[in-house]
Amino acid sequence: MGVSEVERTVDAVADAIEAIGFECTRCGHCCQGLDGDHTATVFPGEIRTIEERTDEDWNGIARPMPFGLTEGAGETFEWALQIDSCGDCTFGSFEDGEHRCAIYEDRPLICQTYPFSLAPEADADPPPGVVDREGPVRAHECEGLGREISREKAEALAETLIERTERERDEATGVGDNYRPTDADGVVVFDSEGPKRPDGTPLDDES
Repeated sequence: MGVSEVERTVDAVADAIEAIGFECTRCGHCCQGLDGDHTATVFPGEIRTIEERTDEDWNGIARPMPFGLTEGAGETFEWALQIDSCGDCTFGSFEDGEHRCAIYEDRPLICQTYPFSLAPEADADPPPGVVDREGPVRAHECEGLGREISREKAEALAETLIERTERERDEATGVGDNYRPTDADGVVVFDSEGPKRPDGTPLDDES
């Protein structure tokens, strides 16, 4: 990701998280498609873990990332958690005024680490939605920001954030290594394991 090894130490990332501050308020905004459809990235291995722990199949868990697709055809890269008719994550719900996640223990790394991400070293123009930054850590819009966080929680979050950053790098490398143009009809999703159909079936199985 371009973040130096020194910056990526757990202590440095935890220091930054502490300086920004965070406590989840269970508002559920990060699981909703407030400005369009929810597009939380989920990796192939994460999809299979959720499959094993729930009654959902691949289609019930993930959908092709919508970028690059038109009228049910085209190529895209990676997967997003499945959404309902409102554009919200299908695994979210509200109980007694608090947001609940049906796959909380197995939720993707991006969900575990929101609202934070690790920034590349040369990040002069942060992406839309970044509202704060401390060292290597970017904070995205969230009403839980600015609240006190314990050192223990900051370190645990830092470890997961570093894991996510390394996983994203490895996944991106895998996508590049496995990409090859195809003239297959319909939707083709390229992930770190190769080209797949929207139901997770490898495209090679059709040959």
